[in-house]
Amino acid sequence: MWGVLFSMDRIYTIFRQGARVTIDSRQVRKGDLFFALRGENLDGNAYAAQALEAGAALAICDNLSLAPDHPACLVVEDSLKALQDLAVRYREDLTIPVLGITGSNGKTTTKELVTQVLSQKYRVTATQGNLNNHIGVPLTLLSIPSDAEIAIVEMGANHPGEIRELCSLARPTAGLITNIGKAHLGGFGGFGGVVQAKSELYASLRGNMGTVFVHAGDPLLMRLSEGMRRELYGPGTQIDARLAGAGLTLSMEFLGNGAESGHIDTQLSGSYNLPNLLAAAAIGRHFDVPWALIAHALSSYAPKNNRSEIRKSASNTLILDAYNANPSSMEASLLHFSALGGDHKWAILGDMLELGEEAEDEHRRILELALSMELERLVLVGPVFSRVADARDAVFADTRSCRAWLKEHAPSEALVLLKGSRGIHLEDLLDLM
Repeated sequence: MWGVLFSMDRIYTIFRQGARVTIDSRQVRKGDLFFALRGENLDGNAYAAQALEAGAALAICDNLSLAPDHPACLVVEDSLKALQDLAVRYREDLTIPVLGITGSNGKTTTKELVTQVLSQKYRVTATQGNLNNHIGVPLTLLSIPSDAEIAIVEMGANHPGEIRELCSLARPTAGLITNIGKAHLGGFGGFGGVVQAKSELYASLRGNMGTVFVHAGDPLLMRLSEGMRRELYGPGTQIDARLAGAGLTLSMEFLGNGAESGHIDTQLSGSYNLPNLLAAAAIGRHFDVPWALIAHALSSYAPKNNRSEIRKSASNTLILDAYNANPSSMEASLLHFSALGGDHKWAILGDMLELGEEAEDEHRRILELALSMELERLVLVGPVFSRVADARDAVFADTRSCRAWLKEHAPSEALVLLKGSRGIHLEDLLDLM
């Protein structure tokens, strides 16, 4: 990057004067810093002139052929690297706790639960939406206001080394791996690669004597975190709970001997969310949030964005969990669904993406589990399910063809589970439910 010292000093000075950082020219406001990033389909350099016309203080570009001839256009070697360098420089100035969260399943729900708990006492900044990758993490760091007291950074990965890279940016002082399961198997080269990649968060925290929060009932996480400064939750700890009832939403009875006891009704579906709730409680206690406020936060959290949502339609009750899916989360959802009462139960399952060579075997395994359940109807959507299924139930290559069938065969007075990867778009079926 030519002129790197001058360039970064100039960028950082403007940033510390209150400039926002954006990579979307349509969202630019006067005084913003616009970073022109290159994507698979669009080159942000082509929109730098638009950003400057909208009032951006600087447009950081890396494509001379597209960069506008403008005194506020700063040409660097790599705009993404410049964005990350700015985030690292700002992170060096932050003295607040930074909590990193990753995992195969439940990391976003856990991040939101932890945010809700810690916000009862502190000014908290947390990852918004799905900004959990090499672009999203620096944007998250640069969104932390100067008066924030705690930051929560979600970290996602689909290939080895990615969590390590994100940790080098965020430099977490504490961390949580929700679990390690069969997710993104194609990118990681199998389950062993998933274990290695997710544990990169532990490696970062081991290096700086950070604290890790570990589910005591997870043998793999317990082994990987041996010798670390860790706080445990779950079986045999002060932060433990049992399920209370088997309704649509999760109720639990905390088992602590002191203040950490009592009954909590949540708005989350699925017993698989119990460890996520316990993690949020453990992190809250670590940061001295009063127990009454923790209980209030856990009971008032309402899931959204197609994650463990309970929705009522005119005809049916829906369990909508269609933001993401992998073999571990699909199995957990089906087992929970199987345990629920009701004579009219439909399962609408979408393909699980990014499983590589194991895709068909994992889909067959999930199909066998679903077929072993007492369902009024099993509906399968996606090309992989279409290849491994037979004519026993309704099978569709995509959501569009499933919609056409549902117009004639919609469920009525049923309990319906919709579970699949985001790319299958099962939410497009909701208006027919």
